Amino acid sequence: MPLVSVIIPTHNRRRWLEEAVRSVLDQTFRDFEIIVVDDGSMDGTRDMLEGFGDRVNVLVQERSGVSAARNLGIKEAKGPLIGFLDSDDLWLERKLEVQAAHFQAHPKSLICQTEEVWIRKGIRVNPKVYHKKRSGDIFRISLERCMVSPSAVMLRRDLLDDVGVFDTSMEACEDYDLWLRVTCRHPVALIEEPLTVKRGGHPDQLSQTVPSLDRLRIHSLSKLLAADILSDEQTCWALDTLRRKTRIYAEGCLKRGKLSEAVRTQKLLLYHQERHSNRPGTHILTDG
Repeated sequence: MPLVSVIIPTHNRRRWLEEAVRSVLDQTFRDFEIIVVDDGSMDGTRDMLEGFGDRVNVLVQERSGVSAARNLGIKEAKGPLIGFLDSDDLWLERKLEVQAAHFQAHPKSLICQTEEVWIRKGIRVNPKVYHKKRSGDIFRISLERCMVSPSAVMLRRDLLDDVGVFDTSMEACEDYDLWLRVTCRHPVALIEEPLTVKRGGHPDQLSQTVPSLDRLRIHSLSKLLAADILSDEQTCWALDTLRRKTRIYAEGCLKRGKLSEAVRTQKLLLYHQERHSNRPGTHILTDG
């Protein structure tokens, strides 16, 4: 049984994927398995993967999306630790070594991520201040935007048994959704060494192809509030975030003539505000 299962979902990214797989095979830490889940590629991805032989376990599914691909990898994973790598990203050679050592030194830690190097269209860029990663209880800042990078994270498989896996109904923001379920319960450790290379700016990224990402974040916040797993303080924060995102999204819908969508979203907000109106602090929501 390997200690770490590395799960790489992919769809029509043959060139990027080959580099991603090689970055795993070049790791100084060796006790791992690689699971590549081919989500209906038609660009010769499987032919390329055959060149890696038995060093890579290839699973194939009909086009079902990144969440279904990751979930299939999780189901087949043998290791007690799981690392995700997007097929357009890379790992520096000590990434697995450092994170495996973290879990050995901190047996109660359930999830950690590394710092990243950001590359946009082949050029290194600096993340904005609001993207700065934090350690510990990061639930509140995670409500606004995704603060955990799938390619930088490693977690104990038991954590997913607790909070669930990726939501296959979401065509994007599925990571935001999962990390909210994690961070409302557990701290996230940060390894302050850039061991992950996050490459972006290409046209097939979900953030570029899926419209109205706040629509999906609103859906995720609604699910979280409906689950009744938040403390009173966390509920207040989540409602505040939902209200602000709803206002912005509804205004955009009205500008585009989507009246029914604007009304639907505002009714969703009203439902959650009324449902949680008896919880402390929910009466002092502001636009802050």
